[in-house]
Amino acid sequence: MTMMTTLVCQQPKEMLYQQRARSEPAAGEAQLKMITAGICGTDIHAWAGNQPFFSYPRVLGHELCGEVVALGPGVSQFRVGQRVSVIPYLSCGICPACESGKTNCCEKISVIGVHQDGGFCDYLNVPASNLLDVTDVDPEAAALIEPFAISAHAVRRAAVQPDDSVLVVGAGPIGLGVAAIASAAGARVIVADTSPFRRDHVVQNLGLKALDAAAEGFESQLREQFAGRLPETVIDATGSPVAMNNAVKLIGHGGSIVFVGLHKGDIQIADIEFHKKETTLMGSRNATHEDFARVAHLMATGKISAGMMLNRRFEFASLAESFESQVINNRELIKGVIHF
Repeated sequence: MTMMTTLVCQQPKEMLYQQRARSEPAAGEAQLKMITAGICGTDIHAWAGNQPFFSYPRVLGHELCGEVVALGPGVSQFRVGQRVSVIPYLSCGICPACESGKTNCCEKISVIGVHQDGGFCDYLNVPASNLLDVTDVDPEAAALIEPFAISAHAVRRAAVQPDDSVLVVGAGPIGLGVAAIASAAGARVIVADTSPFRRDHVVQNLGLKALDAAAEGFESQLREQFAGRLPETVIDATGSPVAMNNAVKLIGHGGSIVFVGLHKGDIQIADIEFHKKETTLMGSRNATHEDFARVAHLMATGKISAGMMLNRRFEFASLAESFESQVINNRELIKGVIHF
């Protein structure tokens, strides 16, 4: 029996390495040798014990790039040696959402690395239908296709068009991805965040204007950026109820709001503002194959890059020892990638 190393979140605040059997890929599966993996806020919440619908022990990791090393029966669309990115959402295919093409919000969705063991390990078997060829994408960037795809889905929900005015609230990884993809689509984009460190990251790595959302006169500053008008679209990536409640005040009349950040509780929106502006309000969850393919194309053509999010690298062999200090308690971590 061939063994492999896995990094397991045994229980909240406990990460440890375990040796587990390396199984052969089943019919329809490909086996991947992991190359890189992104660290997500979901992984951080799981470590802290704050991830809902989560059970332990769990191998985390759903932002994944690997090399195909073995193919199960019936897999012909991939070859051994091919570099691929993982689409971690396993949908049922038969619920109303799936039947309408909205596999991202499948009623029975299972996410690799959340609802089942993920890619913080040497080898992982994945359904071939959930793989994307990334031969033309750098492995670090390929590990970040999943968070960029979530951003791309939000931009697609907002139906962003060239020259649209877009405010992105929140400069975490998803907000950065939203800003980058909306800008690549030709929109006029402003990012708002309360962190000077993150605002500087936006300016230095995305080349976009960043405003302090908590500053006195923020709305006036925002109008200045859009020739005296409020933006047509606000995409909130904070998950903060304060920011989400305030979003309707920041769009122009006839505008749209997309919530891609998630808040566990209730939100309250001023109904007068909501109605007088004839606001369109949408949620955005996960991403589809179409979004993953779009991101891979944007990466391959140089329209977006890993550096727009990435600011920290880790080695898989030493991650367990450094996870709390360098990931959980690192205030300057925006997005980290693990190298195997």
